[in-house]
Amino acid sequence: MSKLLTCGKRLRQLGLIGVLAAATVFAAGTATAQNKDPIKIGGIYLMSGSAATYGEFAKQGATLAINEVNAAGGVLGRPFSLQLEDGQGKAAVAIQAARKLVFQDKVDLLMGLDSSGVAEGLVPTVPELGKPFMITHAATPAATGKLCNKYVFRDGTNVTQQMAGLAAVAAKVGAKKWTTIGPDYAFGHQTWEYFSKDLKKLQPDVELMDKAVAFPKFGAEDFTPFINAVMAAKPDGVMISLWGGDLVNFVRQATQLGYFKQGFKNFYAVGAATEVLTALGDQMPEGQWLATRYWYDSWDTPLNKQFVADYKKAYGHPPSYNAEQAYMAIHLFKAAIEKAGSVEPDKVIAALSGITVPAPFGELHIRAGDHQALIGPTVGVTGPMNTADGIRSLTQIQNFKGADVTPPVDPACKL
Repeated sequence: MSKLLTCGKRLRQLGLIGVLAAATVFAAGTATAQNKDPIKIGGIYLMSGSAATYGEFAKQGATLAINEVNAAGGVLGRPFSLQLEDGQGKAAVAIQAARKLVFQDKVDLLMGLDSSGVAEGLVPTVPELGKPFMITHAATPAATGKLCNKYVFRDGTNVTQQMAGLAAVAAKVGAKKWTTIGPDYAFGHQTWEYFSKDLKKLQPDVELMDKAVAFPKFGAEDFTPFINAVMAAKPDGVMISLWGGDLVNFVRQATQLGYFKQGFKNFYAVGAATEVLTALGDQMPEGQWLATRYWYDSWDTPLNKQFVADYKKAYGHPPSYNAEQAYMAIHLFKAAIEKAGSVEPDKVIAALSGITVPAPFGELHIRAGDHQALIGPTVGVTGPMNTADGIRSLTQIQNFKGADVTPPVDPACKL
C-alpha cells in the first residue's frame, strides 16, 4: 500500500492520475474513500471474439489507473468502480448494455466502444441515458460530427485525423496507384474515403483504384480471395484498415500467398496496435508503414516513461493505444469531477467541454465545439524485433500534432 501511495503522490505532483477500475472490482486507498459510496463508471468493450484483446487492454489500462487514484484517496473523497459489459461488436447489444448500466446498475459515467459501426448506432441513444460518455477507441468522424450531442466525448483520434497523417506520409513514398483492403463497415469505408481525399490533395496525379478495392466482412477468417484480388490489381500502394484478429489473419495468409514479395507500399491505418504486434511477433514483416493513435516508445516525457514502466510492471507487456486511451479517459473524468465539484451530469459535461489535461504524449485537449480531442497519429516503419517487448520496433517515427491534422468543427454538429 505504501508503494501505491508513493506512486500516487508522484503522479499528483505531475498532474496526472488515472481513475478507473477493472470488471466490477475497485481498490479503495484510504479510510475516507472506503467509507464513501463509489463513483460508478460503466464500460462497454469487445470482451469476446476475434478482437477481445482490445477490451482486455482497455481493462488493463483502466485497472492501472483505478489502483493509482483510489490508493491516493479517490476523487472528492470517493473511490471509483467500474462495471464492464461486452458489446460484442453489435450496436443493438451495446445499446442494451448501456441501458442496463445506467438504469439498472446506476452508473454515473460511461466509456468504451471499439467499433465505429457500434458507435454510430449507440451515439444517438446516449441523450436518453443522460450520462457523459467518453469514446476511447471507435474512430468514426460521425460520433463527434453529424451525430454529435452534448453527452458524447472522444479522447482519441478519429478517422479524419488518422488519415490526414497517413496521407501526408504516403504522398512522399512514390506510389502512384492505390487501392485498399479493409472491413466492410463504417471504419473500412471511411478510412478509404478520407485517405483518398487527403492523398489526392497532396498528390493530384495519384490514381485511386476504386474498382479494385477489397472489403471483407469484419470477422472473416479467409482473406485469400481479397488478397489475390489486390495482387491481381498490381497497385503501387495499399491502404490496409483491417484490425484486431482480422489483421493478424491477413498478415499470416498474405505471407503464405507471397503478398509481401510484390513490392507494394503497405500502409496500415491502425497497424501499430500492440495487441496485433504481440500476436504476430516476427511474422509482421519489416518495412511496413504502420500508424497508431499512441505509440509507447515515441514520447520522451516523464509522464510517458512512468506510465509505460508501471504498465509493463503490472502486465508484463507494453501498453497499446487502446490501453492508453482508456487510461486517459479516466484522467479526464477525474479532472472534470474535481473541477465541477460534483458528479452531476450537466456539471461534469460543462467541465469536460474545452478541458486540457497532461497526458503521456503531452497535453490532451477536448475541443468545446464538438467534444473531439485535438490529437494526431503516430506513423512509423516496422524495423527489427524488440526482443524485450516481443514485438516489432518502429523506425522513422513521425508524431503528428493534433492542430495540424484536425479539420474544423463539422457544421452538422449541433451540441
